[in-house]
Amino acid sequence: MKAVYGTDRGKIRNHNEDSIGVFYGDGQILAVVADGMGGHAAGDVASRMAIEVIQSKWEKVSGTLNESEAVQWLNQLVRSINVHLYDYAAEHEECRGMGTTIAAAFCRKDFVVVSAVGDSRIYIWKQGEPIRQITEDHTLVNELVKSGQITKKDAEVHPKKHILMRALGTEPAIELDTSTLTWPDGALLMICSDGLTNKLSDETIGRIMGNGRSLQEKTETMISEANNAGGEDNISMIIVSRDGEEV
Repeated sequence: MKAVYGTDRGKIRNHNEDSIGVFYGDGQILAVVADGMGGHAAGDVASRMAIEVIQSKWEKVSGTLNESEAVQWLNQLVRSINVHLYDYAAEHEECRGMGTTIAAAFCRKDFVVVSAVGDSRIYIWKQGEPIRQITEDHTLVNELVKSGQITKKDAEVHPKKHILMRALGTEPAIELDTSTLTWPDGALLMICSDGLTNKLSDETIGRIMGNGRSLQEKTETMISEANNAGGEDNISMIIVSRDGEEV
């Protein structure tokens, strides 16, 4: 397995509130994107603290986790980040209301465990197949789509698409969406913030994933195209390849 990543401030924002973590272990990789939110500098505080908590927890992992152990560990991790951020914000007035999205993938060659809160996403791609989003957006607009009030096409341009229904650090407890899947030979995972997916369609992302270039070039191309499309937000992404560069 191999992971590459990139992050960019974008063309409008004066600082980057996204944070990325890629952690290697014994036959396993943890890849995480966190997109912070909050007044002043609190957004980048929240996302950075989330990655710091993850690094601390990852360093205590002993050996290779099986599927059930990985699910339990990832659930405990996300809950611990939530409590840590919530408590910190309560104790620091300048950080009141801060929070972060998170999209995390625990990867082994025989399975992947994913968990996401907010609107950062995880996709899976394989040559010859459409790219597929494997996490669900916790947004007001996605709730409207699920209830049939608007279409997916409407959702792409909805004025309230930025409103989150769930984020880490804003409430004392968090509801989790954690799932497992197997990934075939040649499969790629992409973990990203909404600064990418608000600018590139799934079809465009799938086209770039299949362009035959290196993982790093795919990453750089997507970030560049998101900036060329406006770059109003920070843009962050990780690609994890099951089989290294052999894709």
